Amino acid sequence: MALLWAPLATAQSLLDVIDSEIIVETLSESEYSIPVPYLEVELQPALSDVAQTALLRGLDRINGTAQDIVIAVSETVTYERLEVTLLACRYPRGDINSDAFAQLVISDVREEVPRFIGWMFASSPALSALDHPRYDVWVLSCQSS
Repeated sequence: MALLWAPLATAQSLLDVIDSEIIVETLSESEYSIPVPYLEVELQPALSDVAQTALLRGLDRINGTAQDIVIAVSETVTYERLEVTLLACRYPRGDINSDAFAQLVISDVREEVPRFIGWMFASSPALSALDHPRYDVWVLSCQSS
């Protein structure tokens, strides 16, 4: 097994073994749109608009009840034993009905340290979620004023 890996261990990368000019000529003459190595691509920043309010949903897992929560930026609302503060709500530029993402601070009133600080995404609520044994809160959308 060591004999098979010996040539690969000595080379730092595949481009050290293969002449890069041959790769560039082969790809540029190809009918497929494969990017040429070392081609500098200028990426545009992701653009978003800012909303003044957000629509959240709270779930009490024990009672099985859900409640919609409308909250403004810099406002703190109480949902059951949770205090929810909205720091920002953003959405893709020009489409408020599209994916929303909100920056939240969520605290249990019986605890000193917040349970959640960060961004939540409407399209992927499990990506960044509140970790609480009884309650769940997630973002539904941003709303215009």
